[in-house]
Amino acid sequence: MPGISETPRTSRQVSDMPSPRRLLSTNKVYEGRIWDVVSDSFQLSEGTDTLVRDYIDHPGAVAVLPMNVDGEILLLKQYRHPVGMDLWEIPAGLLDVEGEDFVVGAARELAEEADLVAATWNVLVDFFNSPGSSSEAVRIYLARGLRDVPEAERHVRTDEEAEIELHWVPLEEAVKAVLEGRLHNPSAVLGILAAAAAKADGFTSLRPANAPWPAHPSQR
Repeated sequence: MPGISETPRTSRQVSDMPSPRRLLSTNKVYEGRIWDVVSDSFQLSEGTDTLVRDYIDHPGAVAVLPMNVDGEILLLKQYRHPVGMDLWEIPAGLLDVEGEDFVVGAARELAEEADLVAATWNVLVDFFNSPGSSSEAVRIYLARGLRDVPEAERHVRTDEEAEIELHWVPLEEAVKAVLEGRLHNPSAVLGILAAAAAKADGFTSLRPANAPWPAHPSQR
């Protein structure tokens, strides 16, 4: 409106960062098959009340958005029991192999779940899956330069993975599916939207596959 001046805004780069607090105690309250539940007592600062938080202690995970030369991405359908739904996802798995490099784990999941090997790898996005209740950190890679794993070397999928269906989708159609609320898996949603954003400059702004991942618990 005329006559109303706005206070100049200063530009500031936003970035999450570690914030150590005083840990008073930590106890494992449940030991699960894949992850545990722990209970921490801590203080936000000296002299403040003690807080107690229970959360899932998670090894972290990697996910892969495979993209072919036509710009299509590979989605896989898998049953997820906690939500009782078949979800369209991208290849993903736990970082549960001691000392395994992150991108090596991603390549393993790509081969096991999609029967593919990639020549070109970049980091698409890093995120915490549910930071209020879990320590799970997830890294999503963009995988290109794809080729099939030879038939004789393919992983035998069992349990829920035995029902996996694979489907190539144009990236633009996948973005539409996200925005229309038809896709719900967080790694798929974030990977698809990040790839669409990165496509604007031909993916040149993406980080290399070996980019530091300081948010992962093993790196802190």
